[in-house]
Amino acid sequence: MESTGRRLTADTEATTDTASAGDDAELFWEQLYQARRTWGGRVNPLLTETVAPLRPGAALDLGCGAGGDALWLARQGWHVTAVDISATVVERVRERALELGVGDRVTTERHDLADSFPAGRFDLVSAQYFQTPFALPRSRVLRTAARALRPGGLLLIVDHGSTAPWSWNQDPDTHYPTPAETAADLDLDPARWSVLRADMPRRRATGPTGETATVTDNVLLVRRAAE
Repeated sequence: MESTGRRLTADTEATTDTASAGDDAELFWEQLYQARRTWGGRVNPLLTETVAPLRPGAALDLGCGAGGDALWLARQGWHVTAVDISATVVERVRERALELGVGDRVTTERHDLADSFPAGRFDLVSAQYFQTPFALPRSRVLRTAARALRPGGLLLIVDHGSTAPWSWNQDPDTHYPTPAETAADLDLDPARWSVLRADMPRRRATGPTGETATVTDNVLLVRRAAE
């Protein structure tokens, strides 16, 4: 969810050992989040920008991480389903929602999205930095998310477009898919889904220990047609 340390590398559509990849991914994210000392961190700015003019409804946060987005949405009146592969994450986000008095508006579920997807229909699906060093059928997951939208609903995909100095992924050969590439991979019927935004804005970001850098976000916003 947050841009300061999760799902940083490009995705892949297949793996030769799905069970092993899923186990490795769960262990990786469990260890990362068990080491975290703070929960319910910053909301991602492109989410707030997108949601500002919307009437609250049902939202799905894919890969909710420390919960900053899900908790912010709930405090704006949204009913949020927050999902992550880490059992530690879903429990701590649930606890934090109760502490903040929005427990009735936050449902947490553990999913390895390569294998399962939350049930329901949503007015908003948010996929913030939904990238991982492990094999993941990302385009398939995002197509499923698009199909889970209610008529008129929005799918917001925000990807890393550059490598921050504090990222553990410092591979200079990493390819970050552009919004156009992501849209092409989704291959959604333009008669039923329209692209509202596809750009690569730059912003000043703050890392986990307070350092700052200019980073690029790859943004794709898709709306399902009203029926």
